[in-house]
Amino acid sequence: MPLVRIALRAGKTEEYRKALGDGVHRALVEAMDAPAQDRFQVITEHPAVGLVYDAAYLGVQRTDDIVMVQITLSTGRKLAQKRKLYKRMAELLAESLGVRPQDLMINLVEVAWENWSFGNGEAQYAL
Repeated sequence: MPLVRIALRAGKTEEYRKALGDGVHRALVEAMDAPAQDRFQVITEHPAVGLVYDAAYLGVQRTDDIVMVQITLSTGRKLAQKRKLYKRMAELLAESLGVRPQDLMINLVEVAWENWSFGNGEAQYAL
C-alpha cells in the first residue's frame, strides 16, 4: 500500500534511479513488512532551482546529492517500525549508491485505509 515519491537533483543515471527505487522498496519490505509486489513509485529529477532545501537544518549537513523520499502509507505503524525504516533505508542506499545518510530525507504521510483505490473504481481496503 505505500505510494513512494522520490525527488533528486537532475543528472543521475537510469541505473542510479533504479537502484534508488530498489533500495527504498527493500527497506519498506524489511522494516514495515510491505508486500514485495506492492511497489508503486514516482521518481522525479529536478533542476537545481526546483529542489529547495536547507543545507544545515537541525545541524545535518546536506549536499546537492540530497534525496527526498515521501511515503504515503496506511496509518498504524509503531514508532519502532518507523525508526527501523529510516535506519534501514539509510544503510541500503549508502551501501548500494554511496548516498550519505545526511543527504537522505524521509517523510511519512499516514492516511486511513479507506483512502486507497488500486483500480476498478473500488476502495479495496475499505471495511
